[in-house]
Amino acid sequence: MAPRTIRFKLYALLSLPIVAFVALWTFVTGYVVGDFFELRQATALYEQISAPAGALATEVQNERKLSAVALSKATSQPEELAQVRELTNKAAAAFRLRATSLEARTITSPELGEAVNRVIGEIGRLRSIRRDVDGRTANRLQAVQAFSRITDAVYRLQEKLITVPEIELYQQAIGLQRIAHARDLMAREDSLISSAALAGALTHDEYEAIEVIAPNRWLLFSEGMAVLDGELRGPFEALLSSPRHGRVAELEKEIIETSRLPRDRNAWQSAAAEVGDEMDQLLVTRAKLLNDRADGAAGWIIMQIVIAGGLGLAAILGAVILSARLGRGLAQELGDLRLAAMDLAEIRLPQVVERLRKGESVDVEAEAPPIPTTGTTMEITDVGRAFSSVQRTAVEAAVGEARLRQGFNRVFRNLARRNQSLVHRQLAQLDAMQRKTSEPGALEDLYRLDHLTTRMRRQSEGLVILSGATAGRTWRTPVSLMDVVRAAVAEVEDYRRIIVTPLPEARLTGSATADVTHLLAELLENATVFSPPNTPVNVRGEIVGRGFVIEIEDRGLGLQDVECEEINERLATPPEFDVADSEQLGLFVVSQLAARHGVKVTLGRSPFGGTTAVVLIPQTVLAEPEPEGASAMRALE
Repeated sequence: MAPRTIRFKLYALLSLPIVAFVALWTFVTGYVVGDFFELRQATALYEQISAPAGALATEVQNERKLSAVALSKATSQPEELAQVRELTNKAAAAFRLRATSLEARTITSPELGEAVNRVIGEIGRLRSIRRDVDGRTANRLQAVQAFSRITDAVYRLQEKLITVPEIELYQQAIGLQRIAHARDLMAREDSLISSAALAGALTHDEYEAIEVIAPNRWLLFSEGMAVLDGELRGPFEALLSSPRHGRVAELEKEIIETSRLPRDRNAWQSAAAEVGDEMDQLLVTRAKLLNDRADGAAGWIIMQIVIAGGLGLAAILGAVILSARLGRGLAQELGDLRLAAMDLAEIRLPQVVERLRKGESVDVEAEAPPIPTTGTTMEITDVGRAFSSVQRTAVEAAVGEARLRQGFNRVFRNLARRNQSLVHRQLAQLDAMQRKTSEPGALEDLYRLDHLTTRMRRQSEGLVILSGATAGRTWRTPVSLMDVVRAAVAEVEDYRRIIVTPLPEARLTGSATADVTHLLAELLENATVFSPPNTPVNVRGEIVGRGFVIEIEDRGLGLQDVECEEINERLATPPEFDVADSEQLGLFVVSQLAARHGVKVTLGRSPFGGTTAVVLIPQTVLAEPEPEGASAMRALE
């Protein structure tokens, strides 16, 4: 997995509680909005289905009563019944139109749609019921029961319409529905009694129907009253305690107890009509009041949505803004600390180390200032202080290491200078002895001793070079490259194996002579050491466009490609001397001398399987050709 930034992780961490908060806010708001839509749906159901159904039930009740009365008279159908039928037809058409409208279908459940279709089916039976009434093929009870199936379907539909989510409103709607049903039972009872009063007597079946209807009406009325609150129940209680309703109750009791019509047959019709009309008005006004309460509840829910949704949204926005600010601030602090640490690790400390490597003095206080921290987070400030301490410790350690290295260099230089002094004295003494001796055997021993002393001088000069100083030997005038090569061969122990091909005429500047001689001697020494004793080491040279090239070829085992590349890299870019790596001091000396004069040294594989060292001496250290007759070698200082 790819690494993540601290900004990404911080924002991811801060977004978790925000996401949970958003989910909770969405749930609460959705719940409240759901209640609002349910209330609005209940209001729409009332307007599209419940109100037209109630008006239909009222008109059917009126037609039911007049139809029963018409069946009790011997005369033809009165004009009043025709007017009532017209009103019933209008109410039925209005119900069918509104209950099956697009708006009603969008809010109607399958169960409610089935109840609506049942009412519409019962309405379709009106024509046959009226035909039976007009043809007098049905008696009063049958006609009342036929019309009652329509009102029963309406009240079953009304029960399914009560879907208000508010528990209190739901209970009040149930109470009104039961009272409305009780009013329908009273209308049935009125139809039977009023029609029987015209006929002169109740039939046995009609009497039994009244015995069932009356107690059910009282039961529904009492149950509905029990659940209504004071504002809705008050008018109904006033009606129940009024003398006119008391008169209806007395007449009803007399009919049930005597099994016949009351003595005053006209008293029932007037009392029942007055109580029925008043109850119809109360049901209409109480239903409107309950619907207004539903609208008020919807308004309150809207206010809750505004409050909860607005405050929740504001809280979410505030949390997002605060989290973004905190995350951005913390990420900025960590970013600044990261940049400071990278500047310390990649720029400042390497620069200090490079200056120390060059021998420059370094002020620890100036080069290791405290890392600035721009934030107020305690942990980040502590990390900044820790980095400052690490920086100071690293600089102090680098300074200490540089001082230690300088101390080693001074030790090398002092020891080398002392050895050089002794070696020079020894060479001078040997030269004097060689001049005084003419015996061949002693002279050979002196030459051999002189050769060993020359090698000792080269080793001392190597220590001086390791210390960073110059070897000390210089020439005032240019020296022939042939002489330089011969001098280098003379400093090698197994010099007899070295074959030098005559070189083209070229000269080195006096300042580079000692270093190039030392460089060639080190390469020749390696060639003789790492090749079999019976094989020659060939040295040849030629002038090229960029200077003078000297090739040193041995016939040893050679170098592996990887090892050869590593050595060439070290020769091209001299590393800092490491006292722990003392096995390749010669290569280090060669790289230092080559870098000092711009000489390029490259190792490669020779055709004989050994190693070929190619030394390219640049034009900058080559002198002009020597005039004819001049001496090739100048005096050594």
